[in-house]
Amino acid sequence: MFDSLQLKSFLAVAETHSFTGAAARLGLSQPTVSQHVRKLEKAAGRMLIARDTREVRLTDNGDAMAGFARTILAAQEQALAYFSGSAMRGRLRFGVADDLAITQLPRILRHFRQLYPQINLELTVSQSPPLLRRLRAGQLDLILIKYMAGTGEGTLVQRDRLVWAGHGKTTLDDGAPVPLIAYQAPSLSRQMAIEALEKAGRTWRITCNTREINGVLAAARAGIGLAVFPQSLIPDDLVQVTNRFDLPPLGDVDFTLQSNPLANQELVETLSSAILGRALRKSADS
Repeated sequence: MFDSLQLKSFLAVAETHSFTGAAARLGLSQPTVSQHVRKLEKAAGRMLIARDTREVRLTDNGDAMAGFARTILAAQEQALAYFSGSAMRGRLRFGVADDLAITQLPRILRHFRQLYPQINLELTVSQSPPLLRRLRAGQLDLILIKYMAGTGEGTLVQRDRLVWAGHGKTTLDDGAPVPLIAYQAPSLSRQMAIEALEKAGRTWRITCNTREINGVLAAARAGIGLAVFPQSLIPDDLVQVTNRFDLPPLGDVDFTLQSNPLANQELVETLSSAILGRALRKSADS
C-alpha cells in the first residue's frame, strides 16, 4: 500500500518539476521530499522521476503513478469526509424553489447525503413565497429561493437574468397575445412576466398553468407557449426568444439561502457551505 505523504510529495514534484518547488509548496524540507520520492520508488519497484542537472521529469512509470496517486488521494479524502461527517446527526428541513430542480442542486444534495448519512434531510419543493412563509413559521430550517435582484434577504448564491424561452419552432403572430406558460400564483416568475408584458402594453393569455417545473418544460417543449427561465438554466432543447418576438426585458433574480435562527446552525452551515461551494449550473438532464 502506498503512503499518502509519499504520494503527496511525488505529485508536488510532478506538478512543479522541482524538488525545491515541491518542498516550498508542502512546507517541507527538500531532503524530506527527496526521501519520500525514493521510498515511493522503492515501494513501486520502478523509477518514477528522472533527474539530471537541467530538469526533473516523470518517467513513463511516473506518469502512470501520477494518475494512480490522484485517484488514491481523492479516495482517501472522500473516506475521511464521509467518516468524519458521519458523527454529525439530526434533522434538517430544507426547502427549495421548484425550478432549481433543473440545476446541479439534486447532485449536490445527493453528495451531501453520502457525506452525512446520519443527517435526516427532509426536502420540500415549492414556490418561493410559500417557502418563505414556512421558514418564518418555523416549519423549515433552510430555504433556497428566488427574489427580484437586490430585494431579498439572506446569503446570495447566484444572480441570473430572467429571459423568455420556448421551442425553436414556436411562432407568434404580430399583435397576438403572448401565450404564457406560468406557475400558479403566487410565483415570482409569473409576477415578473405579467408585470413586464403589461408595462410594455402587450396582451397575454395563460396557455399552461402549472405547479411544477416538469409542467413548464412539457408545455414549452410542446410549443404551446413561452416560459420564463433564468438565462443560464434554459434547457438545451429550448431557445431564448426575447429578441425574436420583441418581448420586454424581465430583470434579474437572486438565488438566496435563508435560515431559521432556531435551527441547528451546524447542520444549516454545513449544507449552506455545500451549496455555496458549487455553482447552480444547468443539469445535463434538463
